[in-house]
Amino acid sequence: MSKPEIAQHADKVQLAIRSGEAATSALVASWQRSVSLHQLDPAERRLPTRLSDRELALARQRLEPLLQAAQASLDRLYFAVGGIGCCVLLADVDGVPVERRGAVSDNDTFEDWGLWTGCVWSEESEGTNGIGTCLVEQRALTIHRQQHFFTRNTALSCTTAPIFDHEGRVAAALDVSSCRTDLTEDVVNLVAMAVNEATRRIEAENFRLAFPDARIIVAPTAEWSPNALLAVDHDDIVIGATRAARNAYRHHDTLIGQPVPLSSQSGDIRFDDGLRHAERIILERALSRSGGNVTAAARQLGVSRATLHRKLGRLGLDRAN
Repeated sequence: MSKPEIAQHADKVQLAIRSGEAATSALVASWQRSVSLHQLDPAERRLPTRLSDRELALARQRLEPLLQAAQASLDRLYFAVGGIGCCVLLADVDGVPVERRGAVSDNDTFEDWGLWTGCVWSEESEGTNGIGTCLVEQRALTIHRQQHFFTRNTALSCTTAPIFDHEGRVAAALDVSSCRTDLTEDVVNLVAMAVNEATRRIEAENFRLAFPDARIIVAPTAEWSPNALLAVDHDDIVIGATRAARNAYRHHDTLIGQPVPLSSQSGDIRFDDGLRHAERIILERALSRSGGNVTAAARQLGVSRATLHRKLGRLGLDRAN
């Protein structure tokens, strides 16, 4: 990249910040954080900071349960986007990729760019970028080429979504990055859809692994979400909730994430009605799969035959067998 090009991008960043666009533009607000908060220079050409092997191993260890939950989804996502010259990165909450998928033929190129495990892509270190800005703003986004803060990163297109853990806290970021010059807006939109879908699968699997002995129920929400999940124990007590479920009931925070009887009635919350509906659907599907055999359905659901009969009776679905 020539010096005039470097200066041109740096001037563009500085002009946008001085114009006050940060008040209305999330991108310019990130540029402003990069300059004012992190004291970065958009014309700086250093490579991303890279952790030692030991530091990377410790970072992986801290994220191990989620890494276990993510493996199949990472493979599936790479299968969808790898053929168009993209790599897949799973970064921890500090913006450090700890897992990666990419074509061997592209390894040298991506490693040169720093799109590699152990490289630090926090906003504090790299300014505006997919991974770092996603973690700061805790939302899915794409930082496309000239939207990056550092001029040296303006050949990259990075689409990233946050991953929330079983307690609703941001725990990681899932990123698909490319340095292809012919990446169209339509392709970027398709990549964003694939990243968001993979994120939902990882969160759901991580939630199930966090509550291995619980039943997992889709919580009723105003707009149905497959990621609004509740973990319920054998006594019909809610013992866990995903971020989507917590957001759906955010005006009743004392219910979400605490042991709460599903049969409880609390004013206008109507918590029981929605959960009964969700539970009815699950039980009906189990009975359908088992051909109406309660014993087989109970085995599928991981509950005793007596417990299932009790639930079926409460919902008016009791069977004789």
